[in-house]
Amino acid sequence: MGCCESSLLRETHPEKDHPAQQQQQQQHRFAAHNRQLQQGGGGASPAPGGALSPFSEFSFSDLKSATGGFGSDFIVSESGDKAPNLVYKGRLKSGAWIAVKKFTKLAWPDPKPFVEEAQSVGKLRHRRLANLIGYCCDGDERLLVAEYMPNDTLAKHLFHWENQTIEWAMRLRVALYIAEALDYCSNEGHPLYHDLNAYRVLFDENGDPRLSCFGLMKNSRDGKSYSTNLAYTPPEYMKNGRVTPESVIYSFGTILLDLLSGKHIPPSHALDMIRGKNNIPLMDSHLEGKFSMEEATMVVNLASRCLQHEPRERPNIKDIVATLVPLQTKSDVPSHVMLGIPKQEDIPQALKARLSRMGEACSRMDLTAIHGILVTAHYRDDEGTNELSFQEWTQQMKDMLEARKRGDYAFRDKDFKTAIDCYSQFIDVGTMLSPTVFARRSLCYLLCDQPDAALRDAMQAQLIYPEWPTAFYMQSVALAKLDMHKDAVDMLNEAAGLEEKRQKSGRGPS
Repeated sequence: MGCCESSLLRETHPEKDHPAQQQQQQQHRFAAHNRQLQQGGGGASPAPGGALSPFSEFSFSDLKSATGGFGSDFIVSESGDKAPNLVYKGRLKSGAWIAVKKFTKLAWPDPKPFVEEAQSVGKLRHRRLANLIGYCCDGDERLLVAEYMPNDTLAKHLFHWENQTIEWAMRLRVALYIAEALDYCSNEGHPLYHDLNAYRVLFDENGDPRLSCFGLMKNSRDGKSYSTNLAYTPPEYMKNGRVTPESVIYSFGTILLDLLSGKHIPPSHALDMIRGKNNIPLMDSHLEGKFSMEEATMVVNLASRCLQHEPRERPNIKDIVATLVPLQTKSDVPSHVMLGIPKQEDIPQALKARLSRMGEACSRMDLTAIHGILVTAHYRDDEGTNELSFQEWTQQMKDMLEARKRGDYAFRDKDFKTAIDCYSQFIDVGTMLSPTVFARRSLCYLLCDQPDAALRDAMQAQLIYPEWPTAFYMQSVALAKLDMHKDAVDMLNEAAGLEEKRQKSGRGPS
């Protein structure tokens, strides 16, 4: 993959790559890619433990228990507050993590068609899919159960990622993998996908993109197939309310626009730019020019074809795959490296099964989830670490507690630099020792890209409270950020052991 300058140089010497030669090379690459998929490169998806995930029926009580009673803290659907059907993260008694989609009671009043559709989708198994592994049809309850993808959605990485953007080669990989998932589904008799968008693209524990199986079923028996803004829906759906295979291609075109621009651009606006041959403003500025203009032009042209107003003018999914295969570079670089996330297989499977919500969030360095847990926990683990006499209740003490209070407000509101300043005022006085303040400031340092300071604070929390799992968990995240992955796993193991000890003593999780 070259930069823009090298691509432009190539464009000034077209004789170097004759069109017929290019087409022949592309056909060879596509044929080789198809052979790889047929030989196991794209077949059935193994479960985290190595075996294929079986499709089964779950009881409502088991799913309720797995998701903390369908608590708000377990909601993982980024549009969950507005969508009629919520997606929860859950953990089975076996230790396996799952994603559970819970429908409203009126969405599928008749259980038979719900079960039939679920069983049909449940037959699909592919490593490009977040596969459906079960369902629940208990009384009025209608739920789908899928493999859990721990590394967020494409929408999160493209639109809501503050410190890191997705590099160009990874964007091309996302486009290909999702096209392959759609091609597989079409070959298996499931050519329709409802509301394909960047929230439906998930990243698994290895950082590989997968297509959510939930879009293979409607939100309800007779409900709408699209819940996104009408500006992004296929024109034919606006006319007759029906999804066709060509509608799915149109929606795939909107994902290509997302990958190109890093923004959610209405197709009509993007097409105006493309027709005006004004592609540069369409590209994501966060890429900082680190992409091949030749490759970008091919993706822009493919997006334009997918977004044609007339369905018959759009390419089919096999043509899309054939176009994207030759654009793949860095094939030897794992997805987790390009995304900048930890390599999940470094954590033993036995340890993964023992981790609490806090431990699991720390194992994948999900700082947002850790923040939510620390906010909810508040200061319950500080009880008994300090006992102040009336004589010690000085003005200095009041000022110190006021500084902590301001830090708590800033921490809650995600103003992490202010939180660091306020917590530092509290800590520097030294009259009170709070492991929670050190843990919170440790996370603030991590969010401000200061892992050394974060590690020091987590160690201070451990000194104050030697058997506090959170102190060890925060050390594991800081160590992972410092690329000390073996030490990070050791800390995770230590924390999990302390949590098990607390639970046996009846004190509950940290």
